[in-house]
Amino acid sequence: MLVRVDFNVPIEGGKIQDDTRIKAALPTLENLLDRGAALILCSHLGRPKDGPDPKYSMKPVAEHLGKLIKAQVKFCEETIGPKAELAAESLKAGEILVLENTRFYPGETKNDPKMSEALARLADIYVNDAFGSAHRAHASTEGVAHHLPAVAGLLMEMEIRYLGQTLANPKRPFVAILGGAKVSDKIEVIKNLLKKADQLLIGGGMANTFFKAQGLEMADSLVEQDALETAKGLLQDGKEKLKLPVDVVIADKFEETAQHKTIDVGDVPAGWRIMDVGPKTIEEFSKFIEKAQTVVWNGPMGVFEMKPFAKGTFA
Repeated sequence: MLVRVDFNVPIEGGKIQDDTRIKAALPTLENLLDRGAALILCSHLGRPKDGPDPKYSMKPVAEHLGKLIKAQVKFCEETIGPKAELAAESLKAGEILVLENTRFYPGETKNDPKMSEALARLADIYVNDAFGSAHRAHASTEGVAHHLPAVAGLLMEMEIRYLGQTLANPKRPFVAILGGAKVSDKIEVIKNLLKKADQLLIGGGMANTFFKAQGLEMADSLVEQDALETAKGLLQDGKEKLKLPVDVVIADKFEETAQHKTIDVGDVPAGWRIMDVGPKTIEEFSKFIEKAQTVVWNGPMGVFEMKPFAKGTFA
């Protein structure tokens, strides 16, 4: 079985810093192993820009999984190709094979049919248990499901059930928090939540696109130029419901050791970029969250993988 998991976990020095997402997948994996399956796991990790990067290898994840589950866990340095096919063919019932980072291949985010077909050749059944990635039409989430019998995992089922119940009849005030990098990934989510939530709090990289849509200079900040008109429309639709950060943490490099400072929202100086929400925003957002009876949260408030820019998310 090919199982799409969400093992996008923070790693420092080859060590897993938070294994919550790995542990969340264990009930599905153990259930399938108990039924005599051989499991081939695929996941993305981080945002590698130029192909394979040891910093984003799934090997430490495979090693950590081996400590959490009573099964032999193997690792393949390919996601697709001859080595991956050979490793999959030699896998025995009750064993787990972790493939290399799906995003080491440009075909993943492009939902390349050839990559989907190559993934499908590895197994007989596809299980999607990666709720956090299921909204993206990528080769390992949407594409492969066209080539194999496809089912949802236990974690996916639980998340959908809880979220469905929450959205159908939320206790109010109902506050939604949306972060992450891209507005385009979550346009329909935002439109849907604007109809249902009392407040929609926006952070992370996607907030930059909203700022740019308001005419602010974002310098080197992540901005989706193609989504600016969409962002303008959402701002108009959101009116008083949609809340953006009032201050941000900026840095002169996209690095943990970069110089950084906090500024009120406005034009970002040349050569700098937004990396997190600031303390005023934390205070402002917290007021809404503390009064809420229902909170739905998707996506971080900043580049939480780097300690100087994790305060917003953890707060």
